[in-house]
Amino acid sequence: MDRLLSMRVFERVVVEGGFAAAARVLDMSAPVVTRLVADLEEHLGTRLLQRTTRRLSLTEAGQQYLSRVRNILSDIDEADAAARHQTQELAGLLRLHAPPVLASYVVAPLLAEFRRNHPKIMIELDVESLRVLPIEDFDITFLGADESFDGDVIARKVLESEAILVASPEYLRRRGTPQEPNELMHHDCLPVNNPQIRSNIWKMWCPDNPTQPMEIEIKPVLLANHTDSLLRATLDGAGITSVAVDIVEPHLSRGELVRVLAPWITGRLSMYAAIPSRKFVPQRTRVFLDFLIEKTRQHTAKALQASST
Repeated sequence: MDRLLSMRVFERVVVEGGFAAAARVLDMSAPVVTRLVADLEEHLGTRLLQRTTRRLSLTEAGQQYLSRVRNILSDIDEADAAARHQTQELAGLLRLHAPPVLASYVVAPLLAEFRRNHPKIMIELDVESLRVLPIEDFDITFLGADESFDGDVIARKVLESEAILVASPEYLRRRGTPQEPNELMHHDCLPVNNPQIRSNIWKMWCPDNPTQPMEIEIKPVLLANHTDSLLRATLDGAGITSVAVDIVEPHLSRGELVRVLAPWITGRLSMYAAIPSRKFVPQRTRVFLDFLIEKTRQHTAKALQASST
């Protein structure tokens, strides 16, 4: 048995969700793909996949094995690429994981430019909000955190930003513009629905006293755990919301939204890029991360400047 080939076939069966689909991608016959996975299971002495007429799923042993296999295959591919030629164009698969808001507003907008620079790198972006981060399963796992973040992971800070209050011009014409934080109690507010914080309180910081936040009581009219939904409702005149300046900068520039209560902010935010604990980091991962950090920091600096004018 060619164990390396069997490992590649097994990983592709999981990705494609079936033997026939994997066979098409690998340009093999379905019986060969099935036999290679069966040989691998026999060699390991355990079942990796649960097969039913409707779906294919990983066993517990299969989940653990898949994680290790992906690390091994990634290391082998990178070693092969390095051995072929040091100056050869970067190639291979780059697997990214990000929650929806970071995927939509930070990662995805940069992929086209990165692909133009490195057309032989294939990017797989997994978008999902998870309590337990799948750091070992991806080349880079992006996560957002506030300034108190102290996670026990290998992570590189990508950017630092601020959250600000915004509303539509139509809402402000109709309801007036608050001049002091305490006036928010008389406005329709759209906070993020977070079970760890009180929904009727916004913490606010003033640059004159950046270490002492004020707790401002608000009147929530819409709670959501989805940034896009709150932003859409705000654009439609539903009220005032708190959002990262990077996300809202295009709407501010076009006059679709207006900053409220400047220079007060409602939070300091950071984005981190976590990498697997294995020591070897492929060159394509390092290149992408350097590119992402450079571009996002440029964008954040522009957004912060625009929001303060």
